[in-house]
Amino acid sequence: MERGVRYARELEGHVTWLDTFSGTALGVLSVASGIYTYLGVSSLLDEDGAMSVFAAVAYSTAVSVGIFVFWSYLMRLFPAVRTNRARGGLLAAMGLGSLAIVAMSSWLNAAALAGSAAVEQHLAKTVQDYQSSLERAHEIALTGQALERDVSRVRQSFEDLSQQEAEGSLSGLAGRGAVFRVLRQKAAELTALESQIRSQTPLVESAFSEGNTILSRMRALTVEPGSVEARAVEFSEAAVRLQGLITQLRQLSVAQLVERAAQDLAASVVLPELDSSTAEGRADQSATITSVLQVLGQRAATLERAAQAVQALEHPTDVTYTPISSADAVILYARNFVPSWAGAIAIDLLPAVLVFILAITHGAIRGGREGAGIEDTMTLAELRAAVIALRDVEAMAQPVPPPTAETPVPGPLMPPPAPRPDAAPKEAAE
Repeated sequence: MERGVRYARELEGHVTWLDTFSGTALGVLSVASGIYTYLGVSSLLDEDGAMSVFAAVAYSTAVSVGIFVFWSYLMRLFPAVRTNRARGGLLAAMGLGSLAIVAMSSWLNAAALAGSAAVEQHLAKTVQDYQSSLERAHEIALTGQALERDVSRVRQSFEDLSQQEAEGSLSGLAGRGAVFRVLRQKAAELTALESQIRSQTPLVESAFSEGNTILSRMRALTVEPGSVEARAVEFSEAAVRLQGLITQLRQLSVAQLVERAAQDLAASVVLPELDSSTAEGRADQSATITSVLQVLGQRAATLERAAQAVQALEHPTDVTYTPISSADAVILYARNFVPSWAGAIAIDLLPAVLVFILAITHGAIRGGREGAGIEDTMTLAELRAAVIALRDVEAMAQPVPPPTAETPVPGPLMPPPAPRPDAAPKEAAE
């Protein structure tokens, strides 16, 4: 029992010493949180006038006072309560208050700690999205340009057939008759289409090269020193130009052009007049033209399927750069800034640890004094005060002795005798 009382007194001495600066420490934490809250609020305000500064100072001051008062209440009241119901109620109040503090202060503290880095992370993420979109648009454009080889192959086949017809190997009539003119007509159409596709290649490469130049500048803006707001403005301008180039690359794809040309290749055939001098020759020419038209339909279908396959490729994702504030960036990329979030929350909720420490310590003090009598718990000062009080009580309780002849009986108070008139001159004479 005596050991428990001595243990409790030791803990009380420590708590008394800690109380001398606990309030100051709590005030420092509250002020620090208020400063970072001010920085976070300032980053959200669009204007830089006196009213904006006053609003930020007022908000940060309110946060500092609220944190200080909230934790002061809990540091005093939570260790003092003894019932489970009271402790549960205060724990619920602590949880609700902690959520309120995180909502009004911690996220702004995180914005002040990692706001610029979060905005740079947003810029870097946007650069990656634009790069993927540009490369995808370039890939689709190159795949469309590859249709030139298919067109060239079909054109070459019709030129070879026309050459065979000129030698008389198809219809049996050598020369440049009706069958030859049909074959040369379609070869000319394919030649024009091939030239049109070939003319798009320099435009595709030029757009892709310019897009890479813009991307290089955008990457540099994400890591350059200086204000991130100024860099974000230039980044936004570059993003607009890059988006235009991506759109241009999508429009340079020749897949739709090849598909329409393939459809027209078989549908629009101008049949020349059969020019053979004999009926048998004209019949041979007609049969040959029919076979040519069948081959033409097959080759057109092949070209059309190739063009449709290019169009079926997954299109690049539409990327739009949206400027974002530092506070929103910290929330959007919270996973990348866990240490900053931990520090921002810890500076606000660290007093909760002190509350639990005091609660445990006071519980230990009460446990050490439990079952001990008052004589075991009194200190030397308390004992001295008790002895003095006891003496005073005994003096008051002692009976007064009866008066005797030698003991004058106190009578009523009488006024002092007045001085005689002749006394004053005598004293003066002397």
